[in-house]
Amino acid sequence: MSTLANQLVRAEKEEIARAIRTLLGRPLVSLHDDPAAFDLIRKRRQPLTQWFDYFCGWRLVVEPRQGYARLVKVRSEASATRPARRRRTTRAPFDRRRYTLLCLCAAELLTSPVTTIGMLAQRVVQAAGVEPEVPAFDPVRGEERAAFVDALKLLEHYGAVTAMDGTTDSYLNDEDAKVLYRVDTTRVIRLLAAPVPPSRIAAAGQGADLAALTAETRYGGDEPTETQRNLWARHSIIRRLLDEPVVYREELTPAQSAYAASLTGRQIIRRAAEEAGFVLEERAEGFLLVDSDSTATDARFPDDSSHAKVAALLLLDLLVSAGPVTAARLDAEAAGLLRRFPQWAKAYQSDGGGPRLAADALEALMLFGLARRTGDQVAALPAAARYRVDRGTDLVEDE
Repeated sequence: MSTLANQLVRAEKEEIARAIRTLLGRPLVSLHDDPAAFDLIRKRRQPLTQWFDYFCGWRLVVEPRQGYARLVKVRSEASATRPARRRRTTRAPFDRRRYTLLCLCAAELLTSPVTTIGMLAQRVVQAAGVEPEVPAFDPVRGEERAAFVDALKLLEHYGAVTAMDGTTDSYLNDEDAKVLYRVDTTRVIRLLAAPVPPSRIAAAGQGADLAALTAETRYGGDEPTETQRNLWARHSIIRRLLDEPVVYREELTPAQSAYAASLTGRQIIRRAAEEAGFVLEERAEGFLLVDSDSTATDARFPDDSSHAKVAALLLLDLLVSAGPVTAARLDAEAAGLLRRFPQWAKAYQSDGGGPRLAADALEALMLFGLARRTGDQVAALPAAARYRVDRGTDLVEDE
C-alpha cells in the first residue's frame, strides 16, 4: 500500500475515533452549536453507527437536513450521577419538580411548531390538572415560574426550542412576558433515550415503569440464548467502561467477569478502546479508559477550576496515606484548609464551610470512583493510587 493510502487510512481512523469520543461526551451534537463536529459525524456516520451498535448496542441517529446527531445511550443500570442541570448561574441539578415540568413541556411542544411562553404555560397548567399524580402548575408563583424557565432553558440548550422574539429569562419576573418560540418537534422526540416508548407502558408504579422503559428485547429477557447472553455481556461491560471513570472487577456481575477474563472478551475490549482512541489501563482491581484530550467526558479530575475538586485531591492524599478515616476527620481537614488559605474558596469561608467543602469534595471522589463511604468511614479505592500531591505547590498526576 502506498504512503498516501496509509496516510488516508490513518486519517480516517483518527476521525472516527475523535467522532466517537465527541458523541460520548455530547450525545446530542448540533450543526448550529458545533459545525465542525457535526460535519465530521455526518461524514463518518456509517462506521460510527456500526461501532456503537457492535460494541455498545446503542443507536446513532444522524439527521443531515435537521442538523443534528443523536447518540441514544441506554445505561445498563439506573444512575443519578449525571442529572440535568439548570442553565442559569447556579448550575444546580434538577429537582423532581423541574423534571416534571420538563416532561410536560416536551409533551405539549409536540402539538405545534410555533408557540409563545404564555400559551405553553397555559397548556402545562391544563396538562398537570388532568393528571391525578402530578401537582398543579401555578405560573402566578415565582418559584413555579423559575422551575418552568429552567425546563425551557434546557430545551433551548438542546435545540428543541428556539426563542425567535424575546428571552426566556424575562418570564422569571413577569408572568405576562412575551416570548415567541420555534419548535423542532423531531428533536423533542429524540431527546428521550428509552428503548420502549412511555405510551406503551401501563401504569405499574415508579420502579416498574423505569424497568419497562429500559427493557431491551434484543437480549432475550428472562430466557436468553447463549448468543444473547454473550451479546449482553459485551454491551454491558463496554457501556460501563465508556460511561464510568473506573470499573472495578468486584462490581461486575459473574457473567461480565467471565466475559472480561475470556480471550475473546479481552480482545474485544482492547479493540473498542483502540478504535475509539482511548488508552486502556487494565489492573488486577479493574479497568479504566484514558482519554488524553478529555473529549469524551463532561467532567474532569483533577480540575483546578473547582474548589471542591482541589480539596478532593488534597483529601485523597490523606485517604491514601492514612487509610480509612472518619467523615469528621475529613470535615476537620477541610476546615484546616480554609483557615490556612483564607482568600481561597470564598464560597466556603463561613460558618459550616469546612463540612460543606468536605461533603462536596467527597462527592467528587465518589463520582470518579476514587473513594467510598461506608457508614462513618471513608476509604480510598484502588484508582486513587494514580494521584499524588506534590509537596511543593502543584497538584500532579502519576504517570
